[in-house]
Amino acid sequence: MTDQTPVARPVPRRGRDRNLVDVRPDWPGGPLPALVRANVPDVDLAGWLAGHRDEVDELARRAGAVLFRGFAVAGADDFRTVMAALSGDVLSYGERSSPRSRVTEGVYTSTEHPADQPIVLHNEQSYTLTWPLRIVFHCEVEPAAGGRTPLADSRRVLARLRPETVAEFERRGVLYRRNYLPGISLSWQTAFQTDSRAEVEAYCARAMIDVEWVGETQLRTRQVRPAVRRHPVTGERTWFNHALFFHVTSLPEDVSAGLRAALAEEDLPYQTAYGDGTPLPDEVLAELRAAYAAETRSFGWRQGDVLLVENMLAAHAREPFTPPRRILTAMSDPVAAPELADTPAGVA
Repeated sequence: MTDQTPVARPVPRRGRDRNLVDVRPDWPGGPLPALVRANVPDVDLAGWLAGHRDEVDELARRAGAVLFRGFAVAGADDFRTVMAALSGDVLSYGERSSPRSRVTEGVYTSTEHPADQPIVLHNEQSYTLTWPLRIVFHCEVEPAAGGRTPLADSRRVLARLRPETVAEFERRGVLYRRNYLPGISLSWQTAFQTDSRAEVEAYCARAMIDVEWVGETQLRTRQVRPAVRRHPVTGERTWFNHALFFHVTSLPEDVSAGLRAALAEEDLPYQTAYGDGTPLPDEVLAELRAAYAAETRSFGWRQGDVLLVENMLAAHAREPFTPPRRILTAMSDPVAAPELADTPAGVA
């Protein structure tokens, strides 16, 4: 692989900011994420961002993620103000794959997944045709223990994979099979935020998703997406997919075994394969896990932290934790897949 991740450089600061805020691309918890730290109490993060957007954008793209620490961010309302300073296009959560609760406009709880189970590294909504360029987290209540949000640079993950592995995924793409099964996975009503089958079918037609209704309550979908994308600003190639995350073997071993014992392969809540339907070999899954593991970095949350993740450049995850823990999240800056430009007028 020839792609190289640039080394984060210090961000220039105006003289009057030097005593207020310290920008550290490389710190004991870094360089992923880079650290922007308030050195005095009650520094308003939204106000500081308003004068430093260009510098923050550069730092985020170089490092993959930026942690803002020590600023006066006290909860959902403050966090939403920070999001407005970061972007004029804060998104709602559509085509859902995990349970979240809306806190305020554009702000949600992080995935409401059992505290004792990890969440595997992934890039938010990479299985869709319109995804957020950024996902941002806010620590409202820090965990009693555990509960970190590990990160992995997706450019470096790609560089660790064998060229023949990447070539096979680029040739075939990734197939995502999904079953919306009441009591086992999200219902289709929750995932698509509607009770209308016609609205689901219309959405899926626009999103290039094949739909099959199974009985009275079950929806089965299939979609094929690329495994590698280019960042729309930097032009860098990045490993941007849910091939490992949605594979049934990425669940805890007992959960995976239980699902496979109880359900036919075509009824599994989630499963991935090559785009032509060929199963992903065990050795390829192991290679993906090893690449992610080698690039994983993490830090301990502190109350008030805000973490900006460049979604196409860094994958994120979640460790098990001891409650309490409350992390809020928001997404911004939608990116449309290049293949949407090739759809007939009125479809996309």
